Amino acid sequence: MPEKGKIIVEVENLSVGYEETVVLEKINFTVKTGEVFGILGGSGAGKSTLLKHMLGLYPPFTGDVRIFDKSIINSSDVEKDRLMRSFGVTYQGGALLGSLTVGENIALPLEAYTDLNKHDILKVIQEKLALVDLRGTENVMPAELSGGMKKRAGLARALALDPELLFFDEPSAGLDPITSVELDELILRLRNQFDTTIVIVTHELASVFGIIDTVIMLDKKAKTIVAEGDPKVLRDTSTSQWVHDFLNREEHNTVK
Repeated sequence: MPEKGKIIVEVENLSVGYEETVVLEKINFTVKTGEVFGILGGSGAGKSTLLKHMLGLYPPFTGDVRIFDKSIINSSDVEKDRLMRSFGVTYQGGALLGSLTVGENIALPLEAYTDLNKHDILKVIQEKLALVDLRGTENVMPAELSGGMKKRAGLARALALDPELLFFDEPSAGLDPITSVELDELILRLRNQFDTTIVIVTHELASVFGIIDTVIMLDKKAKTIVAEGDPKVLRDTSTSQWVHDFLNREEHNTVK
């Protein structure tokens, strides 16, 4: 387990976009062990684009992303594959394969990257489902799950290889406020129980103020980070009118 406060993700002078369109320029920030780190911004600000580049899914125009002190940008295919196994990712809709049961979805990374036999894989599946409060659903099809359950099942799959780092893309999107709070509480429990480092892309203020330690705020016009720090401090003290207005929108219930 990495030492507390150690930098686990480092983004250096990162400029990203698609074809010739620049979405973000010269982005710099770090994420530390055990931190719940938020990427925040309005629609079109580049939140998901930044996340995809951090995950190594697309090459940036310039800059680097280092995870566990290894570049995910400037690495061989073998090194990149090994590095990508060291973190888990959950997507907006859970991204479960509809033709497979919940258990079979969770088994995919275990079958691909471990030598565990079927009995041991089943034990891991049951353990991860219990961790996300979905005991007994290993034989259920994704279509039978609610939206919140699909997201938790996707999280169970992301946890299959016991990663020290988790990325969430809009975890509360499409959920009602109560289910969103329950998911936030689960994310906090994972951080507190396993000292997991968590990076969250979100626009939900309830989650921002309920569970996030540090946030960066992306602005579509500036194409860069316009604020960084404790979201509650930024909400109350920022001299930027845009940051103040964004963080003082009407809030829903937050995790206590």
